[in-house]
Amino acid sequence: MNILALESSAAACSAALCRDGALIAQSFQCSGLTHSRTLLPMVNDMLKNCGESIDNVDVIAVAAGPGSFTGLRIGAATAKGLAWAQGKPCAPCSTLESMAWPLAHLEGKLIVCAMDARRKQVYNALFLARGNALERLAPDRAISLAELGEELKKIPEEKIVVGDGADLCYNTLKKEVPGLALAPDCLRMQSAWGVARAAEELVKAGGLVSGAELVPVYHRLSQAERERLKRENRDM
Repeated sequence: MNILALESSAAACSAALCRDGALIAQSFQCSGLTHSRTLLPMVNDMLKNCGESIDNVDVIAVAAGPGSFTGLRIGAATAKGLAWAQGKPCAPCSTLESMAWPLAHLEGKLIVCAMDARRKQVYNALFLARGNALERLAPDRAISLAELGEELKKIPEEKIVVGDGADLCYNTLKKEVPGLALAPDCLRMQSAWGVARAAEELVKAGGLVSGAELVPVYHRLSQAERERLKRENRDM
């Protein structure tokens, strides 16, 4: 099974091609350019350099959220376009689960996934590394750093923080949460390989959707929506 995976949920974006669980190729870029400019050319170049085409892809996987509102929309739109044109199924993967998979080999460690959600919050989920598997201990959520710190204090396992919000989380909580450490630089940021690995689990669980059904999962209202609701409540 060939899985084409896309990751554009934060500042970096990447694409990966995996075949039967093995990584064939991955392209990663964190140049500051908008993902609408970089993601699709990255996919095209990667497939061309592998001697592959979209025709031979079985599943289009994408980090569906949480994450940057714009980044998620770009990733979902790219996945939908590729899937619709070819009639391919899509795997809408949790961004947080996807970033945990590269650390699943750290048996017994608690993986603290963190994305900066602003307003002293992070998008977060907790997973226990089980070697070739992950045990989910908390759902995908937006949570304050203070609340997360109180929760982590009660968990005895060593804790590895991963994601684009890892530095924020670690620097804020390291003095009050014992056993907290940063993931190595090479494994800290979101990657399309993690999305592909999460997609394998969705395939097993029967969680694939059509291009028409694929939608981003934001987990929080956008700033524009929050401001609109605030104005409406003020005018009532």
